[in-house]
Amino acid sequence: MSAPSTATATPQDELGIIAGAGRYPILLAEAARKAGVKRIAVTGFTGETDPAMEKLADAYVSLRVGQLGKLCDFFKKQKITRAIMAGQIAPSNLFDLRPDIKALLLLAKLKERNAETIFGAIADELSAVGTTLIDATTYLDDSLPGPGPIAGPTLDRRQQADVDYGFRIAKETSRLDIGQSVVVKKGTVLAVEAFEGTDVTMRRGGQLGKGGAVLVKVSKPNQDFRFDVPVIGLRTLDTAAESGIAVIACEAKKTLLLDKELVMEKARQKKISLVAVGSLE
Repeated sequence: MSAPSTATATPQDELGIIAGAGRYPILLAEAARKAGVKRIAVTGFTGETDPAMEKLADAYVSLRVGQLGKLCDFFKKQKITRAIMAGQIAPSNLFDLRPDIKALLLLAKLKERNAETIFGAIADELSAVGTTLIDATTYLDDSLPGPGPIAGPTLDRRQQADVDYGFRIAKETSRLDIGQSVVVKKGTVLAVEAFEGTDVTMRRGGQLGKGGAVLVKVSKPNQDFRFDVPVIGLRTLDTAAESGIAVIACEAKKTLLLDKELVMEKARQKKISLVAVGSLE
């Protein structure tokens, strides 16, 4: 697609998207267009980003994970003043990382290498070329559910107790930067998420629970929503159904329901209770 002139553009007219895997970047781009964003520049990643993103972009470049210099140069050339990070990068690609010189220098300065420190440093590098990272929930307010039942069967007393207990446990594990999801059943923690991600955690916990388990997914205390937003999508519901997860509880106003209406319908079809819990903070 040819890019329009940026001579009279305002920051709200343009948006950069750093697009990982999954539906999230696509839904973000569509929502941004509906909100009036006229020009979108996208950086995708080889083997990760859905090819459909290129069709939604006015300017597009495909990078390897770790090519920080090219990422910054692209947004600078495109005169992008605001950008959003959306979508996941497979853990295996993080271990196969081949950083360029800029990324190597960035990593060398970090005493701790976790999502918060690495992405915070990347935000600083982008800021140096005039691009500010903004909250990843921007344009998607309608996908952040408020407290209460969302879809599926009403919780019984035992399930509600497991949701409350799991919420407290997940808040603590997320505070320790271990993981943001736990699987519980009858007051027992069956699985705690770590590097492997929520889907694997559900399968492990569901196998141990042998049906009727509860998944609780929360945000970190003081979570930086520029980098890491808890997400529930159609794949989450499919994995839950396969794993014997009967309840999915997320943190209200801090969790994105991707394809919200479809997720609600699938929860009803699979007879999975989907609820949002008010924050303890």
